[in-house]
Amino acid sequence: MKPQTPCRLILGRAPKTAAAFGLAIALAGCGRGDHLGKAPDFSETRELGNPEHVAMLFPGLPMHAERSTATTESSLWRAGQRSLLGDRRAAKRGDILTVVIEIDEKAEISNKSSRARSGSESLSLPGLFGLPQRVDRKLPDGASMDDAVSINSTSRSDGDGSVRRNEKLTLRVAATVTEILPNGVLAISGSQEVRVNYELRELLVSGFVRPEDISRRNEITYDKIASARVSYGGRGQISDMQQPRYGQQMLDIVLPF
Repeated sequence: MKPQTPCRLILGRAPKTAAAFGLAIALAGCGRGDHLGKAPDFSETRELGNPEHVAMLFPGLPMHAERSTATTESSLWRAGQRSLLGDRRAAKRGDILTVVIEIDEKAEISNKSSRARSGSESLSLPGLFGLPQRVDRKLPDGASMDDAVSINSTSRSDGDGSVRRNEKLTLRVAATVTEILPNGVLAISGSQEVRVNYELRELLVSGFVRPEDISRRNEITYDKIASARVSYGGRGQISDMQQPRYGQQMLDIVLPF
């Protein structure tokens, strides 16, 4: 069998290399393929596995069995959320409530440290049985044993750091009760998408709330949501221009300098 030359090896591997390179480019462009030359597409609200849609379709079994009698059916006052004086707050799976997000936070941290140290060491031999004088005669001009060793050192270190953050966000979004935990806590999840021209803004919120924290207006503030996850972002042509390319992000991770 004749051994292959390096050129033949390179040509033999070229199709595989080109295919791998093309696959990498295709995978990198999947995130931007939905708005290539057009406005980004909305997320499907009725897709399989959407927690809000599933909760609305399958509210689950009632916690207590409701028995209707002739007296209650003929009465002008009905019990339940739909009655005139009923509690209309979200209480069961599939109900909708409003999440009010009003974040206005400001943090400022400033640290300063200073350290100084000074040291001095000196050793002299003015007279040691007359030996320094004898040694001085043999030393070059200007040399003497009077100051045998002299060491001086000085060090100083200063540090100054500061952090400033200012965040302000005011939003309202409708969320759906997706689950009722055994302790009565409600798991909520909500999403909102707004498209303006070629830019899509997306708001996501999720967490756990207590039924008693929901106001009579069927609203709850973000500071009463446990494990709150709030995401406000988007996708589109402007967002793509603000992000570094995939190759640059990979080089930032790999390169040590």
